[in-house]
Amino acid sequence: MSDILWEPDATRIAQSRMDTFRRSINQRHGLNLDSYADLHQWSVELRAEFWQAIVDFFDIRFHTQPDAVLREGAKMPGAEWFPGATLNFAEHLLRRRDDAVAVVAVAENGQREQLTWAELAQQVAGFQASLQAVGVVSGDRVAACMPNTWQTLVAMLATTSLGAIWSCSSPDFGTHGVIDRFGQIEPKVLITCAGYRYAGNEIDQTSKLNEILEQLPTLQQLIVVPYARPHARAEDYHTLANVTLWDEFYVTGGAPFFIPVPFAHPLYVLYSSGTTGVPKCIIHGTGGVLLQHVKEHGLHVDLGSGDRLFYYTTCGWMMWNWLVSALAVGSAVVLYDGSPFHPDNERLLDLIDDERISVFGTSPKFLATLESSGIKPRESHDLSSLKTLLCTGSALAPRSYDFVYRDVKADVCLSSMSGGTDIVSCFVNGNPMSPVRRGEMMGKSLGMAVEVWNDDGQAVIGEKGELVCTRHFPAMPIGLWNDANGEKLRQSYFELFPGVWAQGDYAEELAHGAMLIHGRSDAVLNPGGVRIGTAEIYRQVEKVAQVLDSVVIGQQWQDDVRVVLFVRLQDGAALDEALQRQIREVIRGNTTPRHVPAKIIAVTDIPRTISGKIVELAVRNVVHGRPVKNTDALANPEALAQFRNCPELAD
Repeated sequence: MSDILWEPDATRIAQSRMDTFRRSINQRHGLNLDSYADLHQWSVELRAEFWQAIVDFFDIRFHTQPDAVLREGAKMPGAEWFPGATLNFAEHLLRRRDDAVAVVAVAENGQREQLTWAELAQQVAGFQASLQAVGVVSGDRVAACMPNTWQTLVAMLATTSLGAIWSCSSPDFGTHGVIDRFGQIEPKVLITCAGYRYAGNEIDQTSKLNEILEQLPTLQQLIVVPYARPHARAEDYHTLANVTLWDEFYVTGGAPFFIPVPFAHPLYVLYSSGTTGVPKCIIHGTGGVLLQHVKEHGLHVDLGSGDRLFYYTTCGWMMWNWLVSALAVGSAVVLYDGSPFHPDNERLLDLIDDERISVFGTSPKFLATLESSGIKPRESHDLSSLKTLLCTGSALAPRSYDFVYRDVKADVCLSSMSGGTDIVSCFVNGNPMSPVRRGEMMGKSLGMAVEVWNDDGQAVIGEKGELVCTRHFPAMPIGLWNDANGEKLRQSYFELFPGVWAQGDYAEELAHGAMLIHGRSDAVLNPGGVRIGTAEIYRQVEKVAQVLDSVVIGQQWQDDVRVVLFVRLQDGAALDEALQRQIREVIRGNTTPRHVPAKIIAVTDIPRTISGKIVELAVRNVVHGRPVKNTDALANPEALAQFRNCPELAD
């Protein structure tokens, strides 16, 4: 087909872990699965056999053996995976203990640190002992507001080695962004940096941290990594908790131990974007995350002991959790903290060559920025180590596929992926057996019964609809925080089609098995591929006295999404430059730079439902020239007219 941009040769396929896995399934079960499509179909139809095969292929070590692979009810949610089994997550990420490099941590100012596999285990052992000494036990929450450094990774591994629960945000979250998250889970320990760097600037976190500490009454231990504030002192922080600097908290040495926990024991708490209020606290289980991640890293990405994986991410995005799991398949990880474009747009390209990165992960926005800058990496860089380019966060534009194969590297597997914080993994993935077609994602992840459904709940091919998963999978969240009866979980994922997981993505399945993601089907914003909840912005705009009401949407713009804020002002107020600057400063100061609107536009009315809810989707549809399905539900449908063909949105 003319739209094929790259396909693996027979040697590359035969040497891939995916094909090795396929052959092992054929041998074990006496089958003849010839293609990836055959393998996927088998993995969905015989899920118990498939997930047991993953356990065996990746040597997942249970301390107590399971009674079964899967016990499930008639519909989701209602499954128990590997009942009776116990295991430890950190144990699988720390299985290698040799002197090869396991972790490389690079900062935007050029600082570089590395740990071998043996050194990583020693660091974890020391931190583990100190966490235990301050009373951390299984089920306790350890939170971190940290940059993407080796210290963050060590703290996560030490936490999960004890059966405690890890939860992380990044320093660019504003005060309320951190409190809205950590305030719900009541951590016993908080690990934070005293300051951080971004785009050449050093940002002191002291004042913000003291505001956060006031709202964390359960905190017993604060651990401060000086990082960009080398002269930070324990006495700078006002809290009843013990305060210790990182280097004084523990002594490196010894070997870590691992407390076995049930398969569904809480491992991580991740957070939704907070569209309709404070973010949901999504609880992910130990065994489900481990199995899903070794499957994705080992099979879909084809990572092994000779590889180095890099993904540009902060610790507040699920891709950090995904990235570090590559240790479980023996791959080294490269961590980067700072702006991807500092001191220039070639910063991360330099990193590929400097660190011999074999799998490089990024966002569509990064690739679009390289192209618009006129950079041609294949001419300026070696890139001989690079075998796979991963991309997620939003749909990758066809022109970016062209850019990769024209100007980056002709012999590279470009894998555009789609998943979410909700499952801390992927529904749609690449794989080393399939060709790359322009503008398309290769296909469905193994073991994931992914379909696209129309409004009537019927599976469709070649039509746009809701991305759903029709059968249980191990990485389904085990619950939401403070949701004892599971009602919030059901409302979040199983209300649209009862008994079926609805991801909230607007998608399309093509006849040859490839997938297209057309964006979010709800109101979540996605600038630069980072999910942002509208409620996070509204909570800040409400602080500006001149603003009476507002609605925020994501506008498709130049192969990305830009945040657009419409405001209804008090009588007599004018949206001059000073007011626009004030609104942006309030949002930036309490959230992140990505929350700041690209456009702020004054309107006379904000459309709402009869029950008083703002209708972001209706506004977004009008802005993009799409029909609004249900104006009968609006109290003031005439208000939509002013968003149509809005001249301020043309540039």
